[in-house]
Amino acid sequence: MTDERPAPAPGLRERKKRRTRDALLRAALLLFVAHGYERTTVDEITEAVDVSQRTFFRYFANKEEVAFAAQDLVESHFLAALRNRPPSEGPLAALRGAVREAWDTVEEALSDVVPVDLYMRTYRLIESTPALLAVHLRRSTELEERIARLIAEREGLDVEADPRPRVAVAAFSGVMRVTGRLWGQGEDASIDAIRDMTEAYLDQIGPALAADWH
Repeated sequence: MTDERPAPAPGLRERKKRRTRDALLRAALLLFVAHGYERTTVDEITEAVDVSQRTFFRYFANKEEVAFAAQDLVESHFLAALRNRPPSEGPLAALRGAVREAWDTVEEALSDVVPVDLYMRTYRLIESTPALLAVHLRRSTELEERIARLIAEREGLDVEADPRPRVAVAAFSGVMRVTGRLWGQGEDASIDAIRDMTEAYLDQIGPALAADWH
């Protein structure tokens, strides 16, 4: 019989460390969106939280890592949603369902760490800052591989022998990049706006791949 007792709650020291990390993250993102990523220094972040530089580097390797910390949470939230999609769904249906679910519950995923509106403003900052956008594209490539392997696992396929998981994920990820860019350039910065745009563009994958557009 397995031990189903819940894991013990984190101790006082762990809770304090988590609060410090979250405070640094929130302070950094607020400074990034207010003054720009490249103009914000680590000193300014630590001064906002009243801790030392040594404390900052205990939690984050550099500014880049803190800039993408909330994005890491969102990506993990999406992957969890994808793992939980019904096995009967095809790959693209599962991806679409997971991304909608992730957007619908993103506030729940982030609320203990950063306000969702701050995350959305940071997402726009990433899309409009060349140095961050380059990192975002590299990270997206790594995420695509993780998603492709997850899709292959769902379908009982060998991702190294069957190209379909990577092809499907490449199409999906292309839509995500397009909608992220267009949403970042638009006036409506809400979750509803990016979710609805994403769904509308995902609807066009099939028609766009058709042999005849007329």
